[in-house]
Amino acid sequence: MRTPSSPGPGAAFSAPAHHAAALAAQQYGFVTRDQALACGADDGIVRRLLRGRHWARVYPRVYAVRGLCEPADEDQRLHQRVMAAQLALGRAAFAGGDTAARLWGMQGLPPWNGRDVHMVIPALGAQRHVRGIHLHTWDTADDEITATETGIRLSTPGRTLRDTLLHVDRETGVCLIDSALNHGLVHPADIPTLDAANRRRRGSRRVRGWWPLSDGRAQSPLETRIRLVCVDGGLPPSDLQRVFTDARGRIIAVADLWWEDLRVIGECDGLAPHGQPKTLAHDRQRQNALQTYYPDSRIVRFTWEDIYRPAYVLATVAGTYRPKRR
Repeated sequence: MRTPSSPGPGAAFSAPAHHAAALAAQQYGFVTRDQALACGADDGIVRRLLRGRHWARVYPRVYAVRGLCEPADEDQRLHQRVMAAQLALGRAAFAGGDTAARLWGMQGLPPWNGRDVHMVIPALGAQRHVRGIHLHTWDTADDEITATETGIRLSTPGRTLRDTLLHVDRETGVCLIDSALNHGLVHPADIPTLDAANRRRRGSRRVRGWWPLSDGRAQSPLETRIRLVCVDGGLPPSDLQRVFTDARGRIIAVADLWWEDLRVIGECDGLAPHGQPKTLAHDRQRQNALQTYYPDSRIVRFTWEDIYRPAYVLATVAGTYRPKRR
């Protein structure tokens, strides 16, 4: 958290304004009108701070303090937007749905637009439209809400999955479950309970078959999506994160996907880190070692472009793909 600068002369740097800025420094750079008044400011001081561009209005009665709100990265910006929305909506509000999923670090969602957040408010609370905030009134138990050390309120990982899956496609949904499992946010034993808890909600029938497709061994959304293509095509991998060793038992590779009957090793290459020179050299050494110790196996590699070519993926795994002659 940044610390506010020392107050200078003039109304814009009065003691109340400095106290309000000190509070904002604990809230990702934001302060509400009520908080500013509690710090000794009045509406005149607030107006002067706004006119002088020391503060900026982000939501009704919520202000950003200049110098305290410059985000270092997208993750920081997300936390800032959620805190501002939380302050605008009141103490009972919390982040939910895909916003909570992003806060938990679950992978698989489309890129965030840098503005909109999903917030949950009590079902009986007053609903008002606030630009950039998508409001939900999901009936959420107290033990399904938690908070970060910095005061951001959000739904628990399990509840986050339950809510988010109802509003995404199957591939995204399974990616989110896989990611939550892989990061230890939920346990495999939790999956049936989460599924059952959603049974009477609108859209739950559509997602019921997604939970059993999850596998926490998947280490990236690309791995999950390639696996789903193969499952749909009748060629499910027999193992994930398959360990391969040399003659001395030393690990030479861990394959993303493995088909035992076909003796096929599947590798999923995302944009990073496989494009880095050092990583490319390591990948070549590993592939050479696999070909040396497992000469009866084939290595196939997939990228994000391939999820839009399911027939190609299946033919490549099966060994029947033949490139067209030009």
